[in-house]
Amino acid sequence: QVQLVESGGGLVQPGGSLRLSCAASGRSFSVYTMAWFRQAPGKEREFVAAIRWSGGRTYYADSVKGRFTISGDNAKNTVYLQMDSLKPEDTAVYYCAARRSTVVITTPSYDYWGQGTQVTVSS
Repeated sequence: QVQLVESGGGLVQPGGSLRLSCAASGRSFSVYTMAWFRQAPGKEREFVAAIRWSGGRTYYADSVKGRFTISGDNAKNTVYLQMDSLKPEDTAVYYCAARRSTVVITTPSYDYWGQGTQVTVSS
């Protein structure tokens, strides 16, 4: 089993920044891809960004490209999501996810999930 714990959410004004962290523990060596999804009230969970541990290749949803940056620290088994130029429409619960495959997918068919962290963008 792999446990994922997110942190770093909060309230920020439009145009501001936040950095989310996701620490993996347990059998984390079996994880090859990590991703961030988000879910706003009344909406489906949507893909935000993903990273392959091997090689560090990254993938982004069009809605966050150029504003969000996903990165990973192998030594700490931690993945980060740096969110800049935040907009009110970025408000959602953000979830960290992990997959036992190098194939990156944008649907929520991941093997492990964190509990989520709330991000609210409001003035």
